[in-house]
Amino acid sequence: MIAKLKKFTGEVRGELAKAQWPWNPHEKGVRKFKELSDSTKVVLVAMFIVGGYIAFFDFILVNIVEFLVK
Repeated sequence: MIAKLKKFTGEVRGELAKAQWPWNPHEKGVRKFKELSDSTKVVLVAMFIVGGYIAFFDFILVNIVEFLVK
């Protein structure tokens, strides 16, 4: 049981070493997460733009259908 756990842990560490992380491993502090925080900001802005676009057209279509039904 313990041998399987050690093997699993070793394989996980090996796979994590292959992963590309969104920061330079030699940087410290807040600078370490700059790319990650910048990407998060871009995703949030895009989410609000797409959400506003969908809400706007939903509002327009609801009013058109409501006008046609009445």
